[in-house]
Amino acid sequence: MKNYNIKIIFAFIAIYLIWGSTYIALRFGIQTIPPFLLSAIRFLIAGAALLGYCFIKRIPLPGFTSIINNSICGILMLGGGTVSVAWAEQYVPSSTAAIIVALLPIWFVLLDKKQWSYYFSNKIILVGLVLGFTGVALLTGFTHTDTSGLNKPGNAVVGIIAILCGNIAWTTGSLLSKYTTSTTSFLMNGSIQLLATSIVCFLISLVSGEVTSFSFQQVSAQSCYALLYLATMGSLVAYLSYIWLLSVRPAVQVSTYVYVNPVIAVMLGVIFANEQTNFTEVIALIIILCGVLLVNMPKYIAMKKL
Repeated sequence: MKNYNIKIIFAFIAIYLIWGSTYIALRFGIQTIPPFLLSAIRFLIAGAALLGYCFIKRIPLPGFTSIINNSICGILMLGGGTVSVAWAEQYVPSSTAAIIVALLPIWFVLLDKKQWSYYFSNKIILVGLVLGFTGVALLTGFTHTDTSGLNKPGNAVVGIIAILCGNIAWTTGSLLSKYTTSTTSFLMNGSIQLLATSIVCFLISLVSGEVTSFSFQQVSAQSCYALLYLATMGSLVAYLSYIWLLSVRPAVQVSTYVYVNPVIAVMLGVIFANEQTNFTEVIALIIILCGVLLVNMPKYIAMKKL
């Protein structure tokens, strides 16, 4: 039992700290590696390593239908959710990206149609929805990049919209995964999701011209370290910790990473990238987290009664 509890503690540390740090890692990675190509390489390394482990453990491949379902879910969750952040961080600081991703639980309320009768009959949840989008509305007025020279010039609102679309994709993929039963090992499912997303990212990189204009000679050591960190710690350790925690702990507890990640990301952005966090961002973060807290409040109350 003691070893089991230690595993749970370390798994929570992984999704709290590692996922919170991936925003700054993405920022350094895309400095010299284009975002879609960076994502393709990242998911290829993680997916190949995980698939190799599954073969060593003689975990069987799933059927064709399961492969297709996992591919779609992976492309939506990892491709839409994670890659959108990588692309958007060309225009917005990592701290801003993390603040917007904190809105994820609210998208689950809006898109999980099977639960609408419960969600929209609860006034606390409705207030949480209003607060969440109020926080995002504040951020859309945040149009400067920063003075550190890491962001491309351009309208930060475009990056914010890209992350919001990615949030919707992540939520859609998560709901498809939730309502599509699969008896396949979660490790095998994860490897398929990672590899499918890698293929799509590479194709987008090829079509968009990233590959043709890219040269390995231009890649900095900092970007290489960021890529390895994202592939191993972000896509393997933290992602698998998240999937495992969902199978052993209540989803409400696991979802608490949403409150911690943006705080970690903001701190690391200020310390390591000299990002400027203004008063508007701080207020927006507080409003969004309060909204998410209210959205989850009925679940917290129900869990305590058990």
